[in-house]
Amino acid sequence: MDSLSCRVSDNTRQICHCLLWISLLILISWTNTTYSASPPTKRFHFNVEWKKVTRLCHTKQLLTVNGQYPGPTIAVNEGDNVEITVTNSILENTTIHWHGVRQYRTAWADGPAYITQCPIKGGKSYTYKFNVVDQRGTLFWHAHYGWQRASVHGPFIIYPRLPYPFPSPFHGEIPLIFGEWWNGDADAVGSEMMRYGGGPNSSEAYTINGFPGPLYPCSSKDTFIQTVEKGKTYLLRIINAALNDELFFAVADHNLTVVEVDAAYTKPFSTPAVMVAPGQTTTVLLTTDQYPDPSGNSMFPMAITPYLTSVFPFDNSTALGFLSYEKGSANPNPNYNLKVPNLPRMSDTPFATDLSRRTRSLGSRQYPCRVPKSFDKRIIVTVSLNLQDCPSNMTCKGYNGKRYFASMNNQSFVRPLTGSVLELHYKKNLTASTDSLATNFPEQPPETFDFTGVDPLSQNMNTEFGSKVLVVPYGTNLEIVLQGTSFLNVEDHPIHIHGHNFFIVGEGFGNYDPNRDPEGYNLVDPPERNTVAVPTGGWAAVRFRADNPGVWFVHCHLEVHTTWGLAMAFVVLDGPGPAQKMIPPPVDLPPC
Repeated sequence: MDSLSCRVSDNTRQICHCLLWISLLILISWTNTTYSASPPTKRFHFNVEWKKVTRLCHTKQLLTVNGQYPGPTIAVNEGDNVEITVTNSILENTTIHWHGVRQYRTAWADGPAYITQCPIKGGKSYTYKFNVVDQRGTLFWHAHYGWQRASVHGPFIIYPRLPYPFPSPFHGEIPLIFGEWWNGDADAVGSEMMRYGGGPNSSEAYTINGFPGPLYPCSSKDTFIQTVEKGKTYLLRIINAALNDELFFAVADHNLTVVEVDAAYTKPFSTPAVMVAPGQTTTVLLTTDQYPDPSGNSMFPMAITPYLTSVFPFDNSTALGFLSYEKGSANPNPNYNLKVPNLPRMSDTPFATDLSRRTRSLGSRQYPCRVPKSFDKRIIVTVSLNLQDCPSNMTCKGYNGKRYFASMNNQSFVRPLTGSVLELHYKKNLTASTDSLATNFPEQPPETFDFTGVDPLSQNMNTEFGSKVLVVPYGTNLEIVLQGTSFLNVEDHPIHIHGHNFFIVGEGFGNYDPNRDPEGYNLVDPPERNTVAVPTGGWAAVRFRADNPGVWFVHCHLEVHTTWGLAMAFVVLDGPGPAQKMIPPPVDLPPC
């Protein structure tokens, strides 16, 4: 047998050698293609334009992207490069923010006006370029200029590179984006508020995917209805894009299994409802396991209603949509059940608190919880509303003839209008001077007092105005304690940090005690988020590694509070390595 196997001709041997080399070349080529190719680039185009839209029997010109309300969904894969060209077809300025996208080294694409860019002027375009590395899940995009976010928003979905770490496949995905509707111009509401120093007019309705639902006048036909099949599991991508309200959400007679918050996986847990603050997202699994009621109705209402923690006027209403187990269901019948018994009461702080405490990072081998176990710098920041004395030459409509403002460590943030903070930093024009635009943001409150126990109206500090920023070296393990106050009233504040995810290591009611409260920190599996709902009359401590060079905005995601100045910015300096430095500004960066 051995002799037979060796009896091959020279030609046969040459052919074998040739085939072997061809196979090796193909394998090498495939390997280089698989492991060396650049990630794909997904390109999109946004046209910011007016469109006539009717809700509540009221027709108006509504600011939209591509004529859609809500705006189009951006869907990409983990690792993709993304290029989104935004053309501004209106007279007013605009910018777009990709909320929750970390923008590693690409702060120029983050979007907040006068923080990382000057606005896109009417008739001009700007292309936002960034990648989505080590992120997956439900985020969203929105305008970041004035109050344009009221209608200029949409989902931003990052599909994972690896299989989901929860039961899948599911039968389908259902994006649910919550908003608010004003019969008037929402941007004018913000301008009027600042002109006279009073509070804003409340919205006329809440919306689910742009529709208010049958509890509002003239709105039965404007109801979101999602057809589902019985016995299936669906992934609900819940986004709160509302301007000024934290919202409870529930589906009648159905439980929700939370599996992700702010595009970070969680340990799954079941709940009858969720509370989602503006700027937050929550992804849940829902199984259609119910039966028709005795009348044969298979329409199950879903509802959003505000989580109330403020004494200020608010939109006291509820938006409804429906899950329909029946194909072809049209507008809701007046005889359909419109009650959602598992929807929490508007003032149900215990429910919101318990939901927050049950939310934990997945902390698996594939998705570890990278919470810093120690910190290099701790900053304590008071989050306050303020009552400002009225200037002698003005009419003020706030409480007792004064003006409303808001602040962080008694600094009411003012955006520079001559250039963005990022450009000033890049050109090394930020200094540690006492000028209003300087690198001396206070790292402690200017005064120590009973932050959550003072009389809301008789004890109040007039805020200071300026654009002071905090500067930290690359790689700093940062702990920020956000301390609420009772000035004007205690209130839940959703604080969003741009450019970084963080871990909520602790939270509580009353005043933060640096000697006692850290003992109760969760440094094992704290929730990872980009927006934290600071408890009403309490505090929250967050930790993260400041490893993204650039300038990053920190602000309350209640637009009324950001407009009043409840914001700050921080600079992360370049690191020593070439991959730890900001990239240069793009050539089409809008000028001021």
